[in-house]
Amino acid sequence: MTITIERADPGSVEILPLLLDGERYSASLYPAESNHIRPVEALRAANVHFIVARKDKGAVIGTAALVLFGDWAEVKRMWVVPAERGKGISKALLDDLESRAREEGVSLLRLETGIRNDAALALYARAGFESCGPFADYAPDPLSVFMQKAIT
Repeated sequence: MTITIERADPGSVEILPLLLDGERYSASLYPAESNHIRPVEALRAANVHFIVARKDKGAVIGTAALVLFGDWAEVKRMWVVPAERGKGISKALLDDLESRAREEGVSLLRLETGIRNDAALALYARAGFESCGPFADYAPDPLSVFMQKAIT
């Protein structure tokens, strides 16, 4: 299996179902006030790099976004279809976002995830992310985990 990472339109008919699956999954784990999902239209903003992972240059099997805020950026909308998990796709997406962040002059990556997302928490820890406090517009939330990673 060959994985290709590329920029894409988050509102395309090919990608939107994956984003909706991710939203449904989050809604099954957390109440609405603890779901901090960036809407599709916001993923089309000029300060966002939205990327997808394609399997064998065909089907989209994963999504991720990098939202730029000057010298730092936030990782959003990481999602891999369940049948393709455990194959390094999330790591490939995260590595690509980190490369894009460096190219944009970003020195700090941040993210928010939920306490019940064990696989995501493990991925981020392996990638060098460490716990931090709430950032930007986030408020403290017992169901959220805030993480960051300095990059050079």
